[in-house]
Amino acid sequence: MPKDKDLKEIEPLQEDDNKGLARSLTLTNGVSIIVGCIIGSGIFLSPTGVQREAGSVGLSLFVWAFCGLFVGIGSYCYAELGTLIHKSGGDYAYIMEAFGPFLAFIRLWVEAIVVRPCTCTIVAITFSIYMLRPFYPHCDPPSGSVEILSIALITLLTAINCISVRLATIVQDTFTVAKVFALLLIIGTGAFLLCTRKPEYTESFENVWSGTTTDVGKASLAFYSGLFAYQGWNYLNFIVEELQNPKKNLPLAILISCISVTVIYVLTNVALYTVISPDEMLNTPAVAVEFANRMYGPFAFTMPLFVACSTLGSANGVIFTSSRLFYVGAREGHMPVLLTMINKETRTPIPAVLFTGLLSLGYLALSSNALKLINYIQISYWLAIGAAIAALLYLRVKMPDEPRPIKVNLIFPISFLIGCIALVVIPIIGAPVDTAIGLAIMLSAIPVYLIFVAWKRKPRWLNWMINSFTVFAQKLFLVVNDEEEKKA
Repeated sequence: MPKDKDLKEIEPLQEDDNKGLARSLTLTNGVSIIVGCIIGSGIFLSPTGVQREAGSVGLSLFVWAFCGLFVGIGSYCYAELGTLIHKSGGDYAYIMEAFGPFLAFIRLWVEAIVVRPCTCTIVAITFSIYMLRPFYPHCDPPSGSVEILSIALITLLTAINCISVRLATIVQDTFTVAKVFALLLIIGTGAFLLCTRKPEYTESFENVWSGTTTDVGKASLAFYSGLFAYQGWNYLNFIVEELQNPKKNLPLAILISCISVTVIYVLTNVALYTVISPDEMLNTPAVAVEFANRMYGPFAFTMPLFVACSTLGSANGVIFTSSRLFYVGAREGHMPVLLTMINKETRTPIPAVLFTGLLSLGYLALSSNALKLINYIQISYWLAIGAAIAALLYLRVKMPDEPRPIKVNLIFPISFLIGCIALVVIPIIGAPVDTAIGLAIMLSAIPVYLIFVAWKRKPRWLNWMINSFTVFAQKLFLVVNDEEEKKA
């Protein structure tokens, strides 16, 4: 990164009366973002994985409920952090405040450069597969069609997030409604079938604990599958600076979202078991599509469309929140200064949004390996979550008198931290090779930090190149260096 004195060479385009990201997100938008980020491809893909590892209907439903409770506790702890530290960036901002820039940069590197873009790519591919399913119900789509549609989706959502925060939230709200409607349709159908009391619809619930696994390792893998479907529960903390009245709306949005998603997930799985037996579920990865094929006849094609809407909303949520993570990281000097800049008219961080979209397109070339890459870095994901909860405990000691609109009982962060430690230790024992690769990816942040952040005396020619590119991009995208204007 260039020195502070070099940054002064970057000229603001013109005087800007409104500084920073606008507080344009309401409570409804906040709930929509969390629900939209959580409910994605996971609920349509994870039931098979949970059932396979749990072994019984009873344990499967328990896993879905317990995962919701677990992330609910985590969300409650994050509510204290989000109202104590009024900065966007989520885990990154909290680790920065408690443990300093080095550990914060490692978290930023893994989350922003690998996890988010890969997730967006996987979600885009899932969207494309389900979108093409009605047109090719009995065969694979033409070669290259999935990739082309994925490119179109990522490009479209990147453009939307560059144009307007309001437009991005409208997209998020719309597709959140669509995906929730799809799940409510499944839940309503399942409730109707259970009310008929026909044996074929209640058979799965006669011996709900039959076949329950006694292998702790397999049971833990069931929790991994369930927790995958809940990922996104902490995304609102990444954009707290844009939330109206965050002291009130942040905890409310988290509470409403987590309860709603948990109830929807459990009831959805109950509904699926009314039509699809546990054994059949093991051979049916796309359980929602199979459910629709059996129940909705000629209208079964609507379910893949609803699933496509669900994944589209998730991809939009990932791009929206990821660009803000880049923005915050750049503001702290851990990313190029260009990523702190916002467009004067749209009030959006266009460079950060474009960078997120370009990374996602780059990972599309590695789409066959992207899911495995996400599995590799699961250990770093839960390490980061655990570090954020440890930051909460540390800040209780470091900042004991700081006003806390929400102050959780210590039993909650301690319990959640123990759970995070378990989620880190179990894969080390069960999959040491994958764990080693994940740790290697995480530790690749160290040389990057030493060269681009810690090394202050960079050659003048390198600083000149960085500044020249920054000025060019600033003029191209009509973006303002907000932080430098405030200093001026």
